Amino acid sequence: MADEPLVLGIETSCDETGVGIVRGRTLLADAVASSVDEHARFGGVVPEVASRAHLEAMVPTIERALKEAGVSARDLDGVAVTAGPGLAGALLVGVSAAKAYAYALGKPLYGVNHLASHICVDQLEHGALPEPTMALLVSGGHSSLLLSTDITSDVRPMGATIDDAAGEAFDKIARVLNLGFPGGPVIDRYAKEGDPDAIAFPRGLTGPRDPAYDFSFSGLKTAVARWIEARRAAGEEVPVRDVAASFQEAVVDVLTRKAVRACKDEGVDHLMIGGGVAANSRLRALAQERCEAAGIRLRVPRPKLCTDNGAMVAALGAEMVARGRAASDWDLSADSSLPVTDPHVPGHGHDHVHETAKENLYS
Repeated sequence: MADEPLVLGIETSCDETGVGIVRGRTLLADAVASSVDEHARFGGVVPEVASRAHLEAMVPTIERALKEAGVSARDLDGVAVTAGPGLAGALLVGVSAAKAYAYALGKPLYGVNHLASHICVDQLEHGALPEPTMALLVSGGHSSLLLSTDITSDVRPMGATIDDAAGEAFDKIARVLNLGFPGGPVIDRYAKEGDPDAIAFPRGLTGPRDPAYDFSFSGLKTAVARWIEARRAAGEEVPVRDVAASFQEAVVDVLTRKAVRACKDEGVDHLMIGGGVAANSRLRALAQERCEAAGIRLRVPRPKLCTDNGAMVAALGAEMVARGRAASDWDLSADSSLPVTDPHVPGHGHDHVHETAKENLYS
């Protein structure tokens, strides 16, 4: 185990300041500082608020992770950071911090892709990813189907959201129902007491001529909002639990149906589900049911590893080190639209660790 790479990962793509430490495929620490409460009164994430929160939380969260892992910063074999996609200002805080630590420690720097990290984190719980693996990533900003044959170099997009992502739809419907923010956990909770068949909400992009693997939840969101508004206009009580259950069922039905279809079409017998919405209990249950029926093995990390965290970044960074991938250069920049086809941002092949940094400035 001591020969496996020890990597620190920093994640600041949205409102979570995540710092993880991984040795090989073993999780040693997963420290998270969330600013979600600061965004709740706005009903969504405010980029400037998130950036300031990252600045305040960065050093304490890194120190907490090192203490939890029982390692010294000098022992690290590399520092990985989310370079994109995400909120530009938030990403810049993480990239700047990672550069500072890597430079001071004289360690290689790895700028990695947020979406590829969500796939790689599953290795911390279920071992090495089969190659190929189909991944369904569902969060507030992404609903994507990805085919990975090598998590460090070959991730191919199969389908993506063309409007509202699944998590975004959950937040918006929770707001219409006056359930607060974030919407995913509270709708999941209310749905458990409701009837998923009570209201026939539409399933977007499921017609015979629609894109097989793309997602659209904007129409569903509008249909649910109009249904609620009509009940209120008529002076009738809105059955919150039934609405939550029926809406949730419409979302997870489409997600799981398309994911299983992609696996069958590509001849892939493993499906991995990640991202914040992967913590949804109904999504997990329906995915398991449909995968079993199709002879597909389902891999879903525990809920804490599904939401944004530093462990997933460290996991991908450790895989980069283990497979000898090129480190990033010091001019690494945040890229808010970094494509998933770039699992990491490699340098130009030269030793990017400056001689001054090799003297280890960190104390």
